[in-house]
Amino acid sequence: MADGEDRSPEDEFQELLRRLLGGQPGAIDPEQLSRLSGMGIDPAMMSAMMQQMQSAFSQAPAEGISWDIAKRQALHIANQEGLGISSGERTDLGEAFALANLWLSEATTISELTQAPRTLTRGGWVEATLPVWQELAEPVALSIADALTAALNEQVPEEMRAVVQGAGRLMRTVGGSLFAAQLGAVVGRLSTEVVSGGDVGLPVMPAGEAAILPQNFADFGRDLGIADDQLALYLATRELAHARLFRHARWLRLHVISQVTEFARGIHVDTSALEDLASRFDPSQPEELRQALESGALLPQRSEAQTAALARLENLLALIEGWVDVVTDAATARLPEADRIAEVVRRRRAVGGPAEQALGSLVGLELRPRRLREAAAMWRAVTDAVGAADRDGLWDYPDLMPTAEDIDDPAALVARLQARARGDEPQRDAMDDALEALLNQAASEEAAADRDETPGAPGVEATDAEAGDEPATDGEAGDEPEGPRPV
Repeated sequence: MADGEDRSPEDEFQELLRRLLGGQPGAIDPEQLSRLSGMGIDPAMMSAMMQQMQSAFSQAPAEGISWDIAKRQALHIANQEGLGISSGERTDLGEAFALANLWLSEATTISELTQAPRTLTRGGWVEATLPVWQELAEPVALSIADALTAALNEQVPEEMRAVVQGAGRLMRTVGGSLFAAQLGAVVGRLSTEVVSGGDVGLPVMPAGEAAILPQNFADFGRDLGIADDQLALYLATRELAHARLFRHARWLRLHVISQVTEFARGIHVDTSALEDLASRFDPSQPEELRQALESGALLPQRSEAQTAALARLENLLALIEGWVDVVTDAATARLPEADRIAEVVRRRRAVGGPAEQALGSLVGLELRPRRLREAAAMWRAVTDAVGAADRDGLWDYPDLMPTAEDIDDPAALVARLQARARGDEPQRDAMDDALEALLNQAASEEAAADRDETPGAPGVEATDAEAGDEPATDGEAGDEPEGPRPV
């Protein structure tokens, strides 16, 4: 008698689960499925469900998140309306970039790009920026996938633990794959909204590259009543200013991304919401988990550390966007509609589009610089006081960059820069005094330690000069030396 004939339908089902959840190849055995009818299970329905589970299981790597799912989803959305770039649009935007480059060189001392600006399709923007989105979202994706695994394992009854030993990896795969698909959908929708490479404020484009998306440029200018050539010149100038800044301050890109990842690593999934979801979760029907991810229901309120990290990030983004605004306004002063376009851009950045709001729900991060106007006012005050060269020099090193306090009170920053321009010593503050006192104390302790190591009686010994004695000669102290004195 074959081994399968000795088993009950319950044994067959448990063996099938062990093989499937253990990741064994060929886990779905049609002959085994046919014997499940004794349990009242429809073999056809069970086969369909397990095929879905097996498919999700096989698409993900053993560790990490399968970002191929995100890329496929993003490109599917981005390319739905075709490429949409005509040769005329390429020429017009190329001319706009050329003139904007000349104007920008009059407004900033930061040098030109070494790579020519380009036009991008929506799919091209996805290809260029997706690696950065993955880097920013990965801490959240891993947190959700691990929390889902832990929550589902806790929901399994004790008597079923042996049956579903391999379920942890499968559930982690399901959670990670769903998150990757959601990220891909968000990036795909973003590709239909952004007008240029730096439109979202983050350095998502490769360093030193500038680009405009003609498809979205047409949507941006619709119903504004502003000539397309003026819109193109303004947006090209703004994009070049953003790209020039990140190429000049090579440390800035890593600084921004590290601030975002620091915030993301502090995200912890709401375990109570996840446990409630896990108690009724069906891997073959993941729609409820997908909706929970998209709505942000699994992300709890921010901790104090996250709030502080977000404040630092917002100040940094405001400094970047404020500098870009001031330089762009100066470079496009010749445009009759420059002020109107600038206000449209600022309002658009302040509100954010639907895809940007979806990104905030997915990773708990809003990218809008709340202090943009204050930061721009600070940069204008600096420019008026010391000129463009000293203003742009603040991006040379991280320790020169203005702080949140400088945004609050530009007068103090202006005073320091003016003193430096005159060659005067900068005014001392409490930090300088505390540092000097600390250094003096360290020097005193080192000198005392050196004296204590001197041979002889402990404590401070008087020197020969302090005691009033003449230096000892080769003879005994105080005696005249033998032999004639030299003339």
